[in-house]
Amino acid sequence: MNKNWIKRSLIFLLIFTFTTITTPAIAQTYAFQVDREVVNVYWEEDGTMSLSYEFGFINANYADPMEYVDVGMPNATYNLSSASATVNGNPVFHIAYSTYVSGAIELGLGSNAIQPGSAGTVTFQISGIQEVLYVDSKDDSYASAVFSPQWFDPDLVSGSTDLTVIYHFPPGLSPDEPRWHQAPSGFPSEPATGYDDNGRITYTWRNPNANAYTQYLFGSSFPQTLVPAASVATPTFWQNLGIDPEALFGWLCICGIGSLFVAIPALSIRSAQKRKMQYLPPKLAIEGHGIKRGLTAIEAAILLEQPMDKILTMILFATIKKGAAKVVSKEPLNIEVIEPLPNDLRAYEEEFLIAMAEQGNAKKKRALQTVMVNLVKSVSKAMKGFSQRESRDYYKKIIEAAWNQVEDADTPEVKSETYDKVMEWTMLDNEYDDRTRRVFRSYPVFLPTWWHNYSPGTSGGTPSLGKSGMPTSRSTPGSGMPTLPGSEFAGSIVTGVQDFATGVIGGLAGFTSEVTEKTNPVPKASSSGSYRSSGGGGSSCACACACAGCACACAGGGR
Repeated sequence: MNKNWIKRSLIFLLIFTFTTITTPAIAQTYAFQVDREVVNVYWEEDGTMSLSYEFGFINANYADPMEYVDVGMPNATYNLSSASATVNGNPVFHIAYSTYVSGAIELGLGSNAIQPGSAGTVTFQISGIQEVLYVDSKDDSYASAVFSPQWFDPDLVSGSTDLTVIYHFPPGLSPDEPRWHQAPSGFPSEPATGYDDNGRITYTWRNPNANAYTQYLFGSSFPQTLVPAASVATPTFWQNLGIDPEALFGWLCICGIGSLFVAIPALSIRSAQKRKMQYLPPKLAIEGHGIKRGLTAIEAAILLEQPMDKILTMILFATIKKGAAKVVSKEPLNIEVIEPLPNDLRAYEEEFLIAMAEQGNAKKKRALQTVMVNLVKSVSKAMKGFSQRESRDYYKKIIEAAWNQVEDADTPEVKSETYDKVMEWTMLDNEYDDRTRRVFRSYPVFLPTWWHNYSPGTSGGTPSLGKSGMPTSRSTPGSGMPTLPGSEFAGSIVTGVQDFATGVIGGLAGFTSEVTEKTNPVPKASSSGSYRSSGGGGSSCACACACAGCACACAGGGR
């Protein structure tokens, strides 16, 4: 058999496998540049790490607003409460574990989202990251400190990035003690040395022509005596065998081609994770004209692709407010249907009640997935011929108007009454939890009559109520109405969402992906046409941190 023919066949098979498997890439809704990224890495005297990022984003003219930024973390040994962030100098209130990028923290930019064609600066700080130091493989009296700053999905980011990484060493270090490791390609072989405002020695690496989609590793070592001995990890399994993990990593890279058929599916799976959360069918991307008015808050939540655990909680509240259900227990979450059912129940509310009555978590989960599939299809049908972008903007304005009504109310009673009327819309705000706490910081929330059906053990209202079930504007705090501090009220609703995520649907990502398979299935690969790889960058830092002393920040993104 002709050897050249075999070679050509193998190359064709390789290309075909790569392009076919990676075809289901993330939908190109988002596109941006990172014109600068400044990372300050503080190696603290207690052996932990503190991080400070500054990102300069430029959103593409044709892209959706950047409403979230996912910041990758070196590992999971940190306290989320120590994190803070700003966008264009304004504080970011939504800081949570990312539901889209594994091992990352999501920043909800809220009303300060970076609009198409606009630039924005996002800062992020976090402290107390543990398990970041390792015994230096060349000198066991030194601690190895290797860090990889944030990088982004290459399908979303383009252009060059002015990247600066600054190491701040622990106090007490002498200028001749620290050692630098080999610099990444494109960076000076030796970092610039100096002192920060606190007199700590610094190393600075800068490349004005770097990019935001490549993973760069920066390393140094310093004497272990500067940090607690317990904070420096003992030699790894490979080191005990006398194998240099960095050299091993290099050999693995060389041998990587041999494992291509294993690596490609893994990359494809990672790159498709965001897509699995996008449950709206692709035909909505074909823009119509005009705004689709008249959607309920729950239907608008589908249009805005809110998390499904939140949407299911909203449906729960809707059925309780209409007197069709009550919560029997929260752990586990069980509800009781109240007969006779009211006449004004919507189809998805009736289906929800039937699903929640199923016995066994597996049956209940499948039934709830059917509820969501039907709801997504219903909204998709309603949106036919209308502009998705214009409609989304319209409902975002309704959400903001709902909050304005609550904030403008004169008295605690009227504020609570108004809040009850628009609660479903306020829940669609990405900053719902924090905003509820702020709005009711100095006021109690007067509980509506239906609240006891959601929170067993609490009572409802008294006869002196308005039609909404809230106290009228003539009521006073002394009227006997039960109240809760705003923070507790918000916490109760947030807990309800968490109950769905953990106790009912068994995890948001898996639940949503099974819905997406029916509402927005991955298109079948064609044997012809143009393909593009969803490609590297690494959404996970597991393999990239296989060296001694690596502290790797996983890939993040803007969305």
